[in-house]
Amino acid sequence: MTSPTPTPDRRLFGPGPSNPYPEAVAGLNRPILGHLDPDFLAIMDDTCAMLRTVWGTENSRTLPLSATGSAGMEAAFVNTVGPGDVAVIAVNGLFGERMCDVAARCGADVVRVDHDWGQPIDPQRVADAHPSPKVIAAVHAETSTGVRSDIAALGRLKGDALLITDAVTSIGGIELAADDWGIDVGYAGSQKCLGVPPGLAPFTINDRAFARRIEHPQSWYLDLGLLGGYVGEASARHAGRTYHHTAPTGMIASLHDGLARILAEGLPAVWARHAEAGHILQDGLEKLGLELFAAQGFRLPELTTVKVPEGVDSAAVRSELLTRYNIEIGAGAGAYASTVWRIGLMGHNARPDAALLILAALAEILGR
Repeated sequence: MTSPTPTPDRRLFGPGPSNPYPEAVAGLNRPILGHLDPDFLAIMDDTCAMLRTVWGTENSRTLPLSATGSAGMEAAFVNTVGPGDVAVIAVNGLFGERMCDVAARCGADVVRVDHDWGQPIDPQRVADAHPSPKVIAAVHAETSTGVRSDIAALGRLKGDALLITDAVTSIGGIELAADDWGIDVGYAGSQKCLGVPPGLAPFTINDRAFARRIEHPQSWYLDLGLLGGYVGEASARHAGRTYHHTAPTGMIASLHDGLARILAEGLPAVWARHAEAGHILQDGLEKLGLELFAAQGFRLPELTTVKVPEGVDSAAVRSELLTRYNIEIGAGAGAYASTVWRIGLMGHNARPDAALLILAALAEILGR
């Protein structure tokens, strides 16, 4: 009989996944319940309530989609745009690019508003790109560049359009206020600042967007009209709970316990912890003589992008960090794949000791 291959204990300091909170890991060890078990439905309802808090929303249709953040993106567009609908999309990195691809596959008339990578979006230019789009979409925290954009400003300028927001890297790490900012549809991922293993897409849609949704979207699995009968607008107190799919009950238990851990600490304290860790890392990188990539004033604390020094082999450094120190950092994305490193301090890793560890390892390797 073949023995299982040992799994190395990595420090996940890349763009995601991050090392999960211990409470989220413990949640995976709960006894498995059926997806219609009343005790599981109570866990689901509690999870949805906590997701409303981290999203900053009162939306009844706030739920963990049974898929990763990329499916959250797909759900956002497949339920809101169809052939001929105008979708204005801000592009300042890889995930803005991906939004364009997904919207185009839905048949939307995509109006791209391009920005330099490493820069935040210009809300006014995005809002002025078309007189009457059905949706306007933007990434709050661009994972490919480490840049934060002003979604609140875009929300004030959206007019009658629905505002779709990618919060995959921001949720649980920096301030997020869906209702106050005018976010109509938002999606995220479990594996970054929420400190939960990958596999779920926290999602929210308000009544305004739900009323204007595509009634029969091309995706059955991601049809929010069908999903709403199982989670979100339903609850264990309603007799009308309907079966839709077999939910990943173990993952939802993990998300439940990870969210409970975050809310026990308090969202402002969690945001401050991410800010402190990011400041220590970014200040330390500059003291090592390295140059940060993202625009000053718009840098994410949870995901730092740094330029690879001239003459340094990016892949070789990342490989040595992995094999010598069990530390994972990410390469850049797109045209910056070999010239930028992406270093994440998210969720459980958003701590000063983690920032100092990666700084010490990089200093030792680069010093040679």
